Amino acid sequence: MEQFVGLDVSQDITHVCVIGSDGKIVWQGTCPSTPEGISNAVRAKASNAIRIGLESGPLSTWHWHALKSEGWPVICLDARHAKAALNMQMNKTDKNDAHGLAQIVKAGWYREVGVKSLDSHTIRSMLGARSQLISMRVEVSNQIRGMLKTFGIVLRRHDGLSFEALVSEACERDIGRVSHTVGTLLAVYTGLKAQILCLDRELARYARGSALCRRLMSIPGVGLLSAIAFITAIDDPVRFAKSSSVGAYLGLTPRRYQSGEIDHNGKISKCGDPLVRAYLFEAATTLLTRVGRWSALKAWGLRIAKRSGMKKAAVAVARKMAVIMHRVWTTGESFRWTSTPEHEAS
Repeated sequence: MEQFVGLDVSQDITHVCVIGSDGKIVWQGTCPSTPEGISNAVRAKASNAIRIGLESGPLSTWHWHALKSEGWPVICLDARHAKAALNMQMNKTDKNDAHGLAQIVKAGWYREVGVKSLDSHTIRSMLGARSQLISMRVEVSNQIRGMLKTFGIVLRRHDGLSFEALVSEACERDIGRVSHTVGTLLAVYTGLKAQILCLDRELARYARGSALCRRLMSIPGVGLLSAIAFITAIDDPVRFAKSSSVGAYLGLTPRRYQSGEIDHNGKISKCGDPLVRAYLFEAATTLLTRVGRWSALKAWGLRIAKRSGMKKAAVAVARKMAVIMHRVWTTGESFRWTSTPEHEAS
């Protein structure tokens, strides 16, 4: 008999529900929230499982890869879609959620989440750590500036002097015991700066060894971080039948509301990876404001800027840039520059 399994995973305990092709419960129980524990429970109670469903979450990547490696037909369900179905239950319990997930995979009414490779997650972790360290560095520097202002010392930018040198010079003045506190924060700032540099070197080493990364960087405005972030976010370009779908996946397309005679577009959805979206926006801004060489992409963006403003133009260029990056990835070609039309040159 065909069997369908729902897994409601928590940090320590996973609730398991096995149902048959007739929808009746075959077995319900719990197991440890480890791939070994889940695999043993499924092997003992649902050896004929056709589909095994679990919601996307913090542990889903680990479980999905481990269960897939053992040959189980595991499916990672979009948590937002699963929630809509589970909310129809009268009582919200882990046991009922596991039963609901089993019913979802049996009915086939679900959206499967593409689980990224562990290699992509490894590189992505470096990008996330770098972003976090930069935020911490900014917070520490602002704390130092604010602390010194209390004693009438305003740090101003000075050519040839780093932030550390400016703070060290300020601490030499008569500001009492607060100089020790400032020195402590400065040591933290210096440590953060050194660790960011280490991550930058690791990312640069990865980019040098990746032919795909170098091809993406041939697109005007796209730098090392933008290329790496895009690669780790998409992971598998075959997931997208059309390159134009990438813009929507990264939250760079407008929301739409249509009901009866009402039909209007809103702001961009901002779904997907916010870090990649920020890098693409930065790359688009660089193209529009700093890249001197003419390209059809830049000319298109500048026309939008004249009509709707630079911010909307940067968002539009970021969306089109994502489409071009996906196309470069799938075709294996580099960005092709075009010659400047006569009316543009004049």
